[in-house]
Amino acid sequence: MINRYIRAIAGTFILISLILAIYVNINWLWFTAFVGANLLQSSITKWCLMEKILKKLGVKDEKENCCS
Repeated sequence: MINRYIRAIAGTFILISLILAIYVNINWLWFTAFVGANLLQSSITKWCLMEKILKKLGVKDEKENCCS
C-alpha cells in the first residue's frame, strides 16, 4: 500500500513539474530532476523520506497487515 502511494506521489510531482516547466518557467525541470534523483537514491540505499512521512501520517505498510 505504501509503495503505491510513493509511486503515485512521485508520478504526480513529475507531471506537475513538467506542466509548470512548459507553461510557467523551464527551471521547474530542476524539480523533475530532484524527484528522479530521490527515486534513484532510494533504490540504492533502500531509505525513502516519503515513506517515513507517510508512516507518520498513518499509512500502513503491506508487511504490517495481518490479513494479507
